[in-house]
Amino acid sequence: MNPERQQWLSRPSQEALAKKLTLVAWILSAVVILLVVVMQKVKLPLPDGWSTAMLPAFHAGINATVAVCLLVSLISIKLGFVKFHRATMVTAMLLSVLFLLSYVAYHMTNDPTRYGGVGAMKVFYLSLLSTHILAAAVSLPFILFTFIAAWTNRFTAHRRLARWVFPLWLYVAVTGPICYWMLKPFY
Repeated sequence: MNPERQQWLSRPSQEALAKKLTLVAWILSAVVILLVVVMQKVKLPLPDGWSTAMLPAFHAGINATVAVCLLVSLISIKLGFVKFHRATMVTAMLLSVLFLLSYVAYHMTNDPTRYGGVGAMKVFYLSLLSTHILAAAVSLPFILFTFIAAWTNRFTAHRRLARWVFPLWLYVAVTGPICYWMLKPFY
């Protein structure tokens, strides 16, 4: 076994901290869901001369970067590079927070853009968007739980969660930019 990996795996778990952070994760998940509901109902005016028109492309770029971070992170942990895995996962988390804050700000200041395509492409877009939204909503607390498990040295729980949370998060990170590119002509 890689010495770096062995060193990380020998760290004692921090169960008390994990319980506290899990409560925080549930609260954060509830707040995010509330924000997403509120952003559908509340529209805030922007000051004169301000525009958020560039944010959808920014969001797609962040999601694509998160997808790259996730793939690089997977490869690095398979090779036993724990510090690099940890760094890329922290980067993916921070980018996801930036995305979420920017996404909510955009949707609280803009009317929704509707897909204008027809036929099979519209069915495909709506199917992709629906699964993207559902996967994003379901995965959020579990992404946090997986991160908390690693952060508190509960590596068995981390691996168990990551086996199914990783593909779900990757799906969200990849389908977000695809939905953007399909919607782009209608902005």
